Amino acid sequence: MKRSIAGEYCEQPCTDCTVRSHAICAALDEDALRELGSFSHVLQYRPNEPVFSQDEIVTSCYNVREGVMRLYKLLPDGRRQIVGFALPGDFIGLSHSDRHVISADAVGPVVACRFVKRQFSRFAEERPNLLRRINEFAARELAGAQEQMVLLGRRSAEEKVASFLVTWRERLAQIGPATAITPLPMSRQDIADYLGLTIETVSRTFTKLERDGVIEIVQGGIRLTDAARAEALAAA
Repeated sequence: MKRSIAGEYCEQPCTDCTVRSHAICAALDEDALRELGSFSHVLQYRPNEPVFSQDEIVTSCYNVREGVMRLYKLLPDGRRQIVGFALPGDFIGLSHSDRHVISADAVGPVVACRFVKRQFSRFAEERPNLLRRINEFAARELAGAQEQMVLLGRRSAEEKVASFLVTWRERLAQIGPATAITPLPMSRQDIADYLGLTIETVSRTFTKLERDGVIEIVQGGIRLTDAARAEALAAA
């Protein structure tokens, strides 16, 4: 395989994409999809490998095909604030700014389509349906950012963790079949950096929720044993 700037090239044509129905590509017909595929590069990223970094010049945008990406911002004092997790079908990296305002890296193994920004922008400008789809994704991202502002506000640690677990389960259900176990590929530190808590507080809260019968901690994730209670905490 040829080595790229970040990640490794792999052969996965658009016709084999399993996330097309809930990605921006759903707005494209077969001819447009073939044209898009002609200038896209499918890349594989290893766990913790960077995709792009804060303050780098924006040259590309990405569509996640497999795995989970971690989106974060480094604060002036060196602390890390995770602003979100990108799932298959999510479109990231396209910015009106010349430089990335956040960083992105792979939580575990990730496969993503990379598009050169200038080529993609010209392609999108000629397709109103695609622009509308991109705007829908941007509106959803804004709503998510507003929800996180509430999450980081006056909620208790228990409410924050419950809200994260319920929302994460809902997001996974939108892209695949519901399962009894909700996988958590991110670390406890990642969850802490997303919720504005310490890792010790997150660990204690998981233990408390399990002791109270709200969740069961299993290998690689959790099982919501009292979904109604978790949803009530999340809605507080």
